[in-house]
Parts: sequence; structure tokens; C-alpha cells
Amino acid sequence: MKHFDFSQLQRCSDRTSECKAIIRQSPADFRVTEILPFAPEGVGGHHWLFIEKTDTNTDWLANALARFAGVPQVAVGYAGLKDRHAITRQWFSVNLEGHEVPDWSQFDTEQYRIIEAHRHNKKLKRGALQGNRFDITLRELSGDKDAWLDGLLRIKQDGVPNYFAEQRFGHQSGNLFRADQWFQTGRAPNRRNQRSIILSAGRSWLFNLVLSERIKSGSWNQALQGDVMQLAGSRSFFHLAEVDADIEQRLAQMDIHPTGPLWGRGRVPNSGLSQQLEETVLQDWQDWKQALEKAGLSQERRALRVFPEQMDWQFVDDNCLKLSMQLPAGSYLTAVLRELAQIDDASLIVNTGDNSVEDAE
Repeated sequence: MKHFDFSQLQRCSDRTSECKAIIRQSPADFRVTEILPFAPEGVGGHHWLFIEKTDTNTDWLANALARFAGVPQVAVGYAGLKDRHAITRQWFSVNLEGHEVPDWSQFDTEQYRIIEAHRHNKKLKRGALQGNRFDITLRELSGDKDAWLDGLLRIKQDGVPNYFAEQRFGHQSGNLFRADQWFQTGRAPNRRNQRSIILSAGRSWLFNLVLSERIKSGSWNQALQGDVMQLAGSRSFFHLAEVDADIEQRLAQMDIHPTGPLWGRGRVPNSGLSQQLEETVLQDWQDWKQALEKAGLSQERRALRVFPEQMDWQFVDDNCLKLSMQLPAGSYLTAVLRELAQIDDASLIVNTGDNSVEDAE
């Protein structure tokens, strides 16, 4: 039986142990706002709704929208799950083609309200985001203020490892244990949605293992011979045969980023030293790699580092820090906070066993 300890994944700095804080003492301490890469066109049978919700689960709200509009659940779309224990502003779409348009003003409650409503000609699909803006409050700070400032400045300048955060893996890493059981026995879950969640968790864990090793070797923010590089702000990749001064300059300018594997079938796109490192890290995970290939996933890559944009902070007093930033879709605020301090999540402490902290992708 494999063991999955997220705390053992390598950090960039030892100084994180000097700082501690608590997040999510109340929903108002954790605010998330989705950023679309485009604006709804204003015409079409799909109603796009920008909704502010407090302490409300994304799936639950999507079902509530379907019931209110008198449409099947499949008619409602959203780009990604958002943290329940927070105040989040999130887009939903409702396909009302062939249906009467409801009075959206009657949908509002104390827990959620519609801020904007627009028409569009397509459903909002999963992952259709530019990113998320976070405005959070960290409380009960401990540690030297210089250590806090050092961490904040380092993150702003150097970025952070682009780990898949703990919420990706379920309560107490349950999705990883389910993945191991499936991959060892070949017995897949019956429900398609559950299979998808487990597969995603499985290959996310393999990526994290590679990233952890790249941090240990000092190459998470450097290029290795044979790496696959990603152009910043795009889904474009290129193979790096050799590392030269131009590549090093582009890395320093944050124009390109080294990547790690999202395992699946197909030709491994990297080579040389990069491929050797990944093969060494994953040599004991052959059953997982084979299972991911058998499930039909394709080889993909993910940047090893991420740079928070518009990052700003304010120490309200010695015990309270307000922090804001924007992250691209697919990156996790909790992965950023991990490089700043030892963080306790009050929502998980209060709601023991509640796996409602969702992906903020």
C-alpha cells in the first residue's frame, strides 16, 4: 500500500516553518472572483449569470438554478468548482432554449445573489477561465515579521511551485487511496464522474512527485536539457534540445517555464536529462502509469512554476495580514500559501470530515 503525505513534498524555503497563520475563520476572510477570458456576446439562448455566493457549494447552486429555471441539470454549466467556505463570485450558464425566461431577481437569497445576467450562444464549459482573483485574510499570525516579508517578496519575485494542492486529492487523500486500489486491482468505480475525479487525482500526484524532486535538485525554475518548455500565458509548448544563454534569459524574464508530466498514453515529449529525472522519480509507479494510459488519458504537460499577478499585501496589525493576488486557471492559492507559512484552515478544523473545500481552478 502506497502512502501519500502532502506535507513531505519539498518546499522552496525552510523559512516557512517560522511563520504560522489561520485562514477561513469566516467566509468573508476568503474571497474568490472568477475572471473570464471573454465577455458574453449579449445574444443567444444561454443565460450567463455572475453570482455571488456565501458558504455555498458550487454543485448545489447549479442544481438550485436548474430547479428554479425548470430545466434539467445538464442545462447548467460552470467553469470550475469554488471553495464552499468563502465568498465567491462565479459564472454559471443556463440553457433556456425552448423554455420561458424566469424572473432572475426572484432567485436571490441571503446566501447568494445574481450580480450580472447576460445572454450568450454557448454553454459555459469546465475550464473556460482566464484565472481567479483572491482577496484573503490571514489571522493569528506568529513568527518574525521579517520572515513574513521575506516570504512575500520571494513569492512575488520568484513565483512558487505549481503544485496540485491537497483539495485535489480529497479528504485525507482519499482519492489517491482509491486510485491505488483501482490501479492495483483493475476494478474501476462504476460512476463515470468518480472515475474522472480519481484519474485526475492520480496523475496530479505523479506530477507533484516530479516537481518535488525538481525543487530538491534546484531545477524547478531552471531548464534541463531535454525539457518541454511552456510559453508564459499560453498553452504553447516546445522541446528544448539544449540550454543556452537565450533560454536562461527568457526563464529569468518569466517568458517561458519548465514543465512536468501529466501522465497518459502517447510518446513522452521530453528527452535527455529531463526524461531521465522523471523516469527515476516514477520508476516505482509503473502500475499507475499503465492504468492512466489504459484509461485513455493522453500525455500532457503542466508548468512547474506559477507567478501570482497583481500581488499585494497589508499587515492590518501584528496578528492580521490581508493578501490579494490573481492566479491563472488551474493553479491553487493554497499552493502559494504553502510557500509562505504553516497554514491551518479553520473551515476544516470546524467541519471535521467535511470534504467541501473545492478546487479553485
